[in-house]
Amino acid sequence: MRRKNPHKREELLEKCFDCFCEYGLEGTSTQKLAEACGMSSGNIFHYFKSKDEIIIDATAHCMAKVEKDFMEKAPENLEDVPRFLREIPYWTAEKHGEKYRFMYQVYTSPKYRKYGTAFFSGVTRRYTEYAKLLEPKIGIPWQVIQPLIYTFVRASVHYALFEDEEYLLPQMRLLEAAVPMFREKYAHTSDENKNK
Repeated sequence: MRRKNPHKREELLEKCFDCFCEYGLEGTSTQKLAEACGMSSGNIFHYFKSKDEIIIDATAHCMAKVEKDFMEKAPENLEDVPRFLREIPYWTAEKHGEKYRFMYQVYTSPKYRKYGTAFFSGVTRRYTEYAKLLEPKIGIPWQVIQPLIYTFVRASVHYALFEDEEYLLPQMRLLEAAVPMFREKYAHTSDENKNK
């Protein structure tokens, strides 16, 4: 029966995703996927209906893990923001660059674009939730933090894809300057609200 062991299936998704990252969408055969998983081509379809299902599910599963990994590095307080802005784009490029490149290969393909749309609608929701968690830590309303997160993530992913510092560094400098300004602005607003 297909999918009888969800933990095994997740392990296979991760091995398949690594294989796709190494060989690309067109260069990864079913045989290569089976070899990466240590099984025969026939056995891999005990867990998946088709190669398309492997592509779709492996990309969504592994990119959600990348996103979680990324967010676990986020600043815990206002003082930690400069470190985060300086270090994380380089860290994520080194650790996840191949994964981002494959994700974009999949989600920009006409065949899989609708799955990308679904995945990124979830990203939007999760970043909103994350902005709400950051609000009390850095003293800026989540509605302001949310677009800052979008800017940071977009610049970091672009750097992971292309290693283009001319694109990355101005945005990091902008964010580093903006965060304390927003903090000061909303600290005054918060004080005024308390005094009413």
